[in-house]
This record gives sequence, structure tokens and C-alpha cells, in this order.
Amino acid sequence: MRFLYMPLALCMLARLGNAQVVTDSVSAPAPGLSRTTDEKPKKSLFAPSDKPSFIPVPIAFYQQETGFAAGAAILPVWRFGTDTTVRKSNARLIAWYSQEKQSTIQLTHTIFTPGEKFFFTGELSRYDQKLFYYGVGNDNSKDNESDLAYTLIIFDQKAMKRVAPNLFAGVRYRFTNTTDIEPQGNADNGASNYFTRDPRLKDRERQDTRISGVGPAVLFDGRDNVLATYRGSFVDAHMLFNGDGIGSDYKFTRYQVDARHFRPLFGSNNTILALNYLGSFHSGTVPFRELGGLGANLGGALYNNAGLMRGLYETRFRDRQMMTFQAEIRQKLFWRIDGAVFAGAGQVGYKLSDYAFDQTRYAGGAGLRFRFNRRDRLNIRLDYAGGTDTAPSIYFAVGEAF
Repeated sequence: MRFLYMPLALCMLARLGNAQVVTDSVSAPAPGLSRTTDEKPKKSLFAPSDKPSFIPVPIAFYQQETGFAAGAAILPVWRFGTDTTVRKSNARLIAWYSQEKQSTIQLTHTIFTPGEKFFFTGELSRYDQKLFYYGVGNDNSKDNESDLAYTLIIFDQKAMKRVAPNLFAGVRYRFTNTTDIEPQGNADNGASNYFTRDPRLKDRERQDTRISGVGPAVLFDGRDNVLATYRGSFVDAHMLFNGDGIGSDYKFTRYQVDARHFRPLFGSNNTILALNYLGSFHSGTVPFRELGGLGANLGGALYNNAGLMRGLYETRFRDRQMMTFQAEIRQKLFWRIDGAVFAGAGQVGYKLSDYAFDQTRYAGGAGLRFRFNRRDRLNIRLDYAGGTDTAPSIYFAVGEAF
């Protein structure tokens, strides 16, 4: 999806990003009064400097599918307890409504409990919007571009226990419900809407679809900071078994691995190299909404909140087997402003044996970062990128792409 968000003012954002909850966990007695010996001070969940802020940030944007839209984001960051070796938790609540009566409400979270004994991450979202549909496969045509509206509800949660330093194991559950599927208008070439005649789709996929899956998950997270990493590695692997026994309309299995590595260049944190590989592989009968997609910027928890191949339109290429690799160099510039250049390559196919070197899809671009919260390294990013069969566009998001 092409975004152009316009925060009201960078200076205002800077003040909001530095805002802290200043209420002490132990209040002072009123003048002339003293505490009784029975009164015990209240123990805070957070260190005084690590309390979350819930101040909303206004956002506004325009895009072809929605027209003008406006909303707000709430971006709390906190650490449980006073142990500074515990990495900070965060949440993102973003909501907007457009003049075309489309809307999004997305809540994502990443939580480390005290001592990092447990790790929770997930998403609860509702999307009511319109996207372009190009068809299934690695060689679909831009001439088939068609409007497709639907409502999507997502609940995705991983619960994991630490089994070794930086290593967690647990279970993942994911539920999606796609309703009100409505092809709108004709294809870009004037033919009928391609969603209604794509030979890779079965009639059942054009109806409301509920997917429910559960399976094991393993995570190694050695990043120094989960919001804007300077150094460390991250590997997330999981399997999801979807079937009618747990309320799914389709029976299929997803195998997915997400690997990332970060390192400073030139001996300082001013220049960071970030690398990301993601593979999503499926067996069984997979509906179009659950296929792996290149150009996924609305993946949410499915792709650990990563943006896959910025520059490609949302799920521009989708199929059962998907692999993508992307690299980014992040450079400190001045004040709260950083810059980045990035590039990605990937491919989708019905089978891995369908892959061919000359069928690789590419994307890349450059952008700016505004350090909304310097203490916690929470960035707001604005990127300009293009890719295979996709005109360059402006992309906005909260946090780094991966």
C-alpha cells in the first residue's frame, strides 16, 4: 500500500517523543502530615525513566485507493522492572479513517517480562480497505490490475519461554477472517475485474474465508534494541498447522523462517548495515489471502512487523513459496534525522523448482528517519522506493522496516 503520512510538525513530535509519565510510584504526604508506620510504599512496575507514554500522535495521508485520511498513533515503550539488561517492550496502536469510508485499526506488541523469562509478541487488527489485485504467480501482468475490497480481522499471538540466553521456545496461534470480498470495476486494461477470472483462484476463495492455525515457534533474539538495532542477530522460525479441527476453512501448513543480522560499519554506531532473509513455504490448499507476498508492508505480526521489498505494491507478487532478501544501510545525519538506502530481491512460485534466476523481482530506494523517541530509538520513517512493474511511491511507517 502506498502511504504518505504527514505528522503535524517534527518539532511537536520531538516534544511528544521525549514526554514521560512523571507521576512517582510513591506519593509524598500532604504538608503537615506524616506517613503512618502501617503505610507501605507502592512498588512500581517500571523504573522512573522507563514508564510508557500514551500521548497520541496525529497522522494524515492521501493515497489513490482511499483519498484523504486521518487518524492517530499511540506508541508506548517501556521496561518491566529496574534491571537495565532486560530489553524494552513496546506496542503500536494505529487507527485511521478515510473519505472513501475505509479504515484500519492495528495493535501490535513485543513484550519481554521481568528477567526476560517470557516473551510475547502479536497483533490484533481490523482492516476495511481496498487494494490492487494482480493475480497469483511470479509473472502476473500490470494490465490485470484490479480493485479488490474486503474486510480482514487478524489475531496473531506467540507465547514463548526462555530456554537459554536469547533463545525462546513456545507456541504460536494465528486467526484471520476475510469477509465482504468485493471486486470493484474493471481491470486496468479494460477487461473484467481480474479477481473474478484469475485461473489460479477457485470459486471458494472468492467467498468469506476463516483461517485458524497453531504450531511450534523458536526464536533467537540477540539484538541490542528491538526498535532500531545497532548490532546482533535475530532468527525466528515457526510452523502453523491450519485445519478444520481448529476452525479453519482450509487445511494447509506454513513453514517460515525470518533471519536478520545487524552490525556497525566504520567503527561506530553512526553507520549500520542491516540484512534480512525471509522464506515462507506452504503445503496443502492455500487461499489467496494466505499466500506468501512480495511487497508486504501490512504483514504485521506474520512477518514480525517487517516491510518486505519496499517499492513493490502490496503483495504485488504472491504464491505458495516465497523467498526474499533485503539489505539496508542506515546513516546518522544530524539532530534527529537519519538516512537510509535499501534494496531487495525475491521471487514467488507454486513450487521451489519453478524458481529461475531471470524471474527474480527487485525493489529499492532511499529514505529519511526522524528519531521520534531518542531514548528508546523509536523512528518514524519516510521512504521513496520502486520496483519491478511498480512505479515509485512514498512509504510511511513507524519503526524500522526490519
